Amino acid sequence: MAKKASRSAAKTTVHKAAPKKTKASPAKKSTVRKTKPVVKKKADTKALPDIPLGPKSYAAEELKHFKEMILAKRQETLEELDNLKETIMDVTTGEYVSESSNYSLHMEQGTDAMEREKTFLFASRGSKFISQLDDALMRIEGKTYGQCKVCALLIPKERLEAVPTAQTCAEYKNTGIPCERGRVAMAKMKQGK
Repeated sequence: MAKKASRSAAKTTVHKAAPKKTKASPAKKSTVRKTKPVVKKKADTKALPDIPLGPKSYAAEELKHFKEMILAKRQETLEELDNLKETIMDVTTGEYVSESSNYSLHMEQGTDAMEREKTFLFASRGSKFISQLDDALMRIEGKTYGQCKVCALLIPKERLEAVPTAQTCAEYKNTGIPCERGRVAMAKMKQGK
């Protein structure tokens, strides 16, 4: 009996809560007020944080260091490509190695094809890397090497030593959002400072 009474009490509280919702709807109408239009402040009047942006290009000695490093990586990659080319091609004839060799069985031919495909992939990646290194060398000659293509600030030296073909800072590369210094620099560029 006590259970029935508590159930009926719970039901009555539910029913009592429903009319309150209908009373709340007129209150929504009364909350709509006429307000004055909000005047947006222009972005150029906003004070920018005072973050040191640093130099716009690397010194000649640093560019020379990067050039030597890139040339060494380029030579190493060219040697790797030559080794891959030797595994793909028959050195005596200059033609691609044939799938059908006298000792290969069906399963071995599949493995050979997969290995050839991997070798072609590595060769393709190596060629692309050579192209990126050549582009970096052109930027060194133009004295623009190390400038972020998004905000025009210098990419940290550590990043360039790890990834000599980098054209943006690591934060932008990973998130698509410029770093704090980059955001400040871009805002200053927009203001014409």
